[in-house]
Amino acid sequence: MDVAAARAARAVKPWKILIVDDDTEVHAITRVVLSDVMFDDRPLHFLSAHSGAEARSILSDHDDIAAVLLDVVMETDDAGLKLVRFIREEMGNRQVRIILRTGQPGQAPERQVIVAYDINDYKAKSELTAQKLFTTTVAALRSFQHISTIEQSRRGLETVVQAADTLFKQRSLPGLAEGIVQEVGGLLPNIDGAILCVLSGESGEAEVLTGSGRFADMAGHPVGGVVEAAVTADVATALRDGTSVFDARHSVIALRTHDHAAGALCLCGHVPLSDFERRMIEIFCKKAAIGFDNVFLYEQLRLAQLATVHALGKLAEYKDEVTGDHVKRIGRWATAIARELQQRDSYPGLVDDRFCELIGMASMLHDVGKVGIPDSILGKPGKLDAEEMRQMREHAAMGGRILRDASGLVGGRSYLTLGAEIAETHHEKFDGTGYPGGLAGDAIPLSGRIVAVADVYDALLHRRPYKEAWELAAVLDLIRNESGKHFDPRVVDAFVTVLEREGVLAVSQ
Repeated sequence: MDVAAARAARAVKPWKILIVDDDTEVHAITRVVLSDVMFDDRPLHFLSAHSGAEARSILSDHDDIAAVLLDVVMETDDAGLKLVRFIREEMGNRQVRIILRTGQPGQAPERQVIVAYDINDYKAKSELTAQKLFTTTVAALRSFQHISTIEQSRRGLETVVQAADTLFKQRSLPGLAEGIVQEVGGLLPNIDGAILCVLSGESGEAEVLTGSGRFADMAGHPVGGVVEAAVTADVATALRDGTSVFDARHSVIALRTHDHAAGALCLCGHVPLSDFERRMIEIFCKKAAIGFDNVFLYEQLRLAQLATVHALGKLAEYKDEVTGDHVKRIGRWATAIARELQQRDSYPGLVDDRFCELIGMASMLHDVGKVGIPDSILGKPGKLDAEEMRQMREHAAMGGRILRDASGLVGGRSYLTLGAEIAETHHEKFDGTGYPGGLAGDAIPLSGRIVAVADVYDALLHRRPYKEAWELAAVLDLIRNESGKHFDPRVVDAFVTVLEREGVLAVSQ
């Protein structure tokens, strides 16, 4: 359908009028009197029912009837009144205007009916001249139009608010971008496709961040390579000037952000948008722009936290004279194990997205308590004596105290609270022979059980002052043999699956 045809179709969509009367002549007269009526440049289209039952069927098939011209007495003396109840209560249709027409006013007294039934007008057939029928019908259509506009606005704003709520929950740029193009499809379901564009930092040209519909696989492509020249020009205008462009077949809405690079949402293949649809999309894009700023700030906070955690973890690492990226590896393995446990639903209600997100950073702090251990003990090349071992074991409780004190400044569940939990318990053993608390089984926090496996695995694979690195096969044998003793069997099983998926086990065989 071309633009002109789409505009014409929108303009001439008729108002549906349902005539409900058991008198065939009433139908004919009504059609004749109102046949040439135009309201808001739209004609009338008549539907006819000769009984309440027939009217119910028509109403169920047509959800856009604007007005009902309804007789009271048909197959029964109150058939019309029962139909009113059906429309308002059973169908829940509060928008359609109901004009009650009766040839027997005494059968349905006007005052009683108006008070007891949700109707919009009451007319005796004897007083309903052609002019009054015209006036009554147009007034009903205008009322229906106003109510429909209000209802459309309510639904549109409700959709925008719900969509914004979904977007604000996103913590990553790809997730936010994907959410924007998906949600806009719910606001304007008839578009051919949508693309979210940003300025490329390298080329300085508009680039597709993500797309939907016919643009679903265009991420990373230059905008000029996927849309027409006119659309490309409007995208450039929106990105450069922050000005939105609404054309007959496409719309480009600027996303005005404070902290993020310029962005624009391009909608293609739609019929000309109404003023309401334009306002709704602009409101949605304002919310989306806030989402971009939120993601940017969240990412900055996350990076700052990661840098802080990494610095603390490296501090303990350097004091322990451990080379390499031990804390980074522990973070990666702990996250992978947690994700595998979540996928298996091994710990419902405990291992959620937040847990998986936090444990990677928190696990990097597992040995922070070693900052309080004498260098002579940490760097001793041989076996520790009993007193030295006692002091070494204090690092678990010491790390827990350090991180717990720091977490009090933050409050709530954070990488610090989880880090304190891990620091205190990653040396506990599943059979209760570990330290510092001698905890056993599920009494050991799951975070501690996860990091216990990851820490031993990585520590054995790499050289320490008191030992050389082990062979991979020997490390895997120990991990398996200690399942149920040192380690939680479910965590070991999940870790083995992670290693299989990453091809580590194949290397050891």
